[in-house]
Amino acid sequence: MRGVVTTILLLITVLSVSGQKQLILMKRENVLLRLYPGNEIVMKVRGNPRIWRTYINNISDTSVVTHRDTIAFHRIERLYFPQSKFHNRLGAYLIAGAVALFAIDQINYTLIQGNEFSVDSGISRASIGGILIGVPLVLARKKYQRVDYRYRLFMAEKGSPFYLPARTIGASPYLEYP
Repeated sequence: MRGVVTTILLLITVLSVSGQKQLILMKRENVLLRLYPGNEIVMKVRGNPRIWRTYINNISDTSVVTHRDTIAFHRIERLYFPQSKFHNRLGAYLIAGAVALFAIDQINYTLIQGNEFSVDSGISRASIGGILIGVPLVLARKKYQRVDYRYRLFMAEKGSPFYLPARTIGASPYLEYP
């Protein structure tokens, strides 16, 4: 009897997790941020100079219920979350290419040609230039996104084309979503 009750409770929990609402920030057709109940949200509310760091308790059609307050979507001025743009990836590729250029040149010069270790001024200038250009590109990240007419904040439920089921513990990353 105890096993049957445990199984029923487990099934109810799994079914309730699969139907969670999601808070989605979109620009045109691109999803920039997806938050679930229980996730941390960092935001600035219009008319308040304070930055709120709280967790999402529930999501309704027009507002977010946090652990202390209910905040309407139209009152959220900024959302703080890590963003990665094209220039961040370009900077990482520049750094990796510069390090690889220097390492390949040193391997070629010392191991293949049989010479002693020395630094070629042309290769070292190119490597240092790639690193000096790549580091600021990697570190220049946008910390927040202003929510205005170009960025749409809305709730997605199961059945919405923007809904993405949350991965559960123990789910295989190689299986596609049902």
